Amino acid sequence: MATMDKYSVTNIKVGNLLSAAQVGDIAIPEIQRPFVWKRTQVRALVDSLYNNYPVGYIITWKSPDVKIKDGKTSNGRLILIDGQQRITALSTALNKVEIVTDSYKKERIVISFNPITEEFKVRDRSTERGKEWITDIADAMDAGRKFINDYLALNGIIDDETADKISEHFEQLKGIKSADVGNITLDANLDIGVVTEIFIRINDAGVKLSQADFTMSKIAIYEKTSGDEYGMYLRKYIDYFCGLAASPENLTHIQDNDAAFVHSPYLDKIRWVADDDNEVYIPAYSDVLRVVSLLEFNRGRLVDLVALLSGRDFEARTYKYEIAEDSFRKLEVGVDKFTKKDNFQHFVQDILFNLQFKDAGLTISQNAINYAYAMYLRNKYLGVDDAKLKSLIRRLFIISLLTERHSGSFESQWTSDFQKMKTISSLEELVTTLERQNFTEVFWKDTLPSRFDNSNINASCWILYTLAQKSLGDQSFLTTTMVRDMKTAQVHHIFPKAYLQKSGYTEKTYNKLANYVYLHDQVNNKVNDRSPEVYMAEVKKFDGAFGNEIKTSDELLKNLCDNAIPEDISQGTADNYFEFLQDRALLMSQKIKTYYEAQ
Repeated sequence: MATMDKYSVTNIKVGNLLSAAQVGDIAIPEIQRPFVWKRTQVRALVDSLYNNYPVGYIITWKSPDVKIKDGKTSNGRLILIDGQQRITALSTALNKVEIVTDSYKKERIVISFNPITEEFKVRDRSTERGKEWITDIADAMDAGRKFINDYLALNGIIDDETADKISEHFEQLKGIKSADVGNITLDANLDIGVVTEIFIRINDAGVKLSQADFTMSKIAIYEKTSGDEYGMYLRKYIDYFCGLAASPENLTHIQDNDAAFVHSPYLDKIRWVADDDNEVYIPAYSDVLRVVSLLEFNRGRLVDLVALLSGRDFEARTYKYEIAEDSFRKLEVGVDKFTKKDNFQHFVQDILFNLQFKDAGLTISQNAINYAYAMYLRNKYLGVDDAKLKSLIRRLFIISLLTERHSGSFESQWTSDFQKMKTISSLEELVTTLERQNFTEVFWKDTLPSRFDNSNINASCWILYTLAQKSLGDQSFLTTTMVRDMKTAQVHHIFPKAYLQKSGYTEKTYNKLANYVYLHDQVNNKVNDRSPEVYMAEVKKFDGAFGNEIKTSDELLKNLCDNAIPEDISQGTADNYFEFLQDRALLMSQKIKTYYEAQ
């Protein structure tokens, strides 16, 4: 055994490994759920063990030893954090354990073996009918001499040399359970950040687990009382909610294949989400965990959440049962709040939809949404007036996007914000303070306009400009069609790309956000590759050449204002393109300001 500060390396027999997993000495929390291997991969794994080929290490993480109420110490179990697919594959092939598929169905993967040719196959009609095949290798794992003799007789093998060779193959097959698998056990005192880093360095292929995965593993193995599987139900509560939000059809699969969960108190709490039609906030379990960590623990780092769920006493630097017990109570309370139909739908409809964030084609940081939802829930349960709360959260959401408080070292910033939420007036104080600190005249006239000097339509400034146009009921360029009714794909150039290319401009210069506009495809075809000076001259004739929607100078001025386009666009040429970009970026910034002040 090699021992280091962070982990130890040992070998464990396959049979012992499967037994330890079956009785719960090694907890398999399904953090790579569900079983995703192909049947041929199961066959290949069995074949590798039969031939004594290496099959990689499993990685386990020891739970901390926890002090319980009577002063005694409860030894922490091993949590499997890498190797679930291999252990599950071997359990189904060798021990007849059913696996759970990605549609939540339970079934077995059966591997057949030909002792004459030493070939493995996934069971099919040929292995079921062919007398030379052991249809299910699990039947041979504990078989005695009679099993072998029956096989020899069935196949008419009487030659001693051949019979001995086949008998050796049987013993080699049974010996799979005695094969060694490497086990890397990570120390209990490692925090989740170090565990994540070690995992990534050791496992340079396959699924890369996140801190949220490790948090879910911690949840899954928790027991209120011995063997009650409370943590597994709580994990499924979170996981199934997210699964139903993304794929409503999973409700049928869950009802058909997870009877225990159906009869638990949790399914009725989340059943509603299968009928929810919002497409802009589809939370993953990592999002649920982040929101709940902020909401109930005032902590933005999942590292801290895992420590608390382990029973960590940060002051005494030890682990206590009562801390873990209280942390799981808070966790379930937080998940209840997150998944409650009224909470979730009011947040989506009265905040996100009210901001005109209804189109899944607009990419907004999930971190920013999580932060806003956590703040909404926290202050709702503090008793802040509903209308006032939603207005403040809408403003805070815009602030978050404009100041990028959801990126970089956001966890520390979020923790600081939530630790201030101790009084009903704190949210308003936070918002007004952020406004005072960030929304200066320089910000609106210089900082924000400068951000339109790029081509990324996923940039927060462009997203907010689009939302502003949708919210303010703006027309698309040169038509009376509302921007809110336009497709994301209908974003085109005001100064056409082909025109600027002919004038010597490069991709870096003609693809600027300040040169983008929502433009109906038919109008874009009429603009073609002409300069604004040329095509605007036709527009101003109001003779229907560009359609009959813009009929007067006043209507045209309104349309230009709606699109934050300077009135002198009718003189737009390649020579004044950069001046146009500067002028328009300032107008776009002012539109976002108007949008913000309307919340």
